[in-house]
Amino acid sequence: MHCYDVIIYWSEDDQAFVAEVPELAGCSAHGASPEQALAQAQEAMTLWLDTAREFGDPIPLPKGRRLLYA
Repeated sequence: MHCYDVIIYWSEDDQAFVAEVPELAGCSAHGASPEQALAQAQEAMTLWLDTAREFGDPIPLPKGRRLLYA
C-alpha cells in the first residue's frame, strides 16, 4: 500500500467516482464506487512509480499522513 494522499470525488461528467493522487502528476483512476476507485488508484500508483523508476524520473516523497493499521 502506498502512502500518498488520494482524493476521491463523484464526477457527473464521467458518471463515476474519481480517485486522484495529487503528488503523482497525472495519476488518477475511476470506479463505480469509492472503494473501486481507491483500488484502481493503488494500481495506478504502482504503475506510475514503476515507470518513474524505469526511466530514472524523480519520485516525490509522500507528504500526507501515514495511516498505520494494527
